[in-house]
Amino acid sequence: MSRLLGFGTIMQSRMATSISELARNIYLYAGKGTITISPIEREGEIGLQITAVDAGPGIPDIRKALEDGYTTSGALGAGLPGVRRMMDEFDIQSAPGEGTRVIIVKWRD
Repeated sequence: MSRLLGFGTIMQSRMATSISELARNIYLYAGKGTITISPIEREGEIGLQITAVDAGPGIPDIRKALEDGYTTSGALGAGLPGVRRMMDEFDIQSAPGEGTRVIIVKWRD
């Protein structure tokens, strides 16, 4: 979809990496969830919106989870902070026991 919207190959790769990271988080922490990929337009600009939703345990400290190097799985801790850096917009909402929703947007240059 990103190629069809005119994103370059580097940006396509960054979006695929971001989606993979969000899917990995769903798998590791919630077990199941959904990822929706949608083209969007705002004020004449074309973009791609990715929404990841799960009904898992939630993130008790979002601010901590967005710190480089923070991990609860033994990984590098680059996941959510890396996704946030690669995208133009990043929104996360989570509550313990209620799950997590992450919405990211990348606008075409």
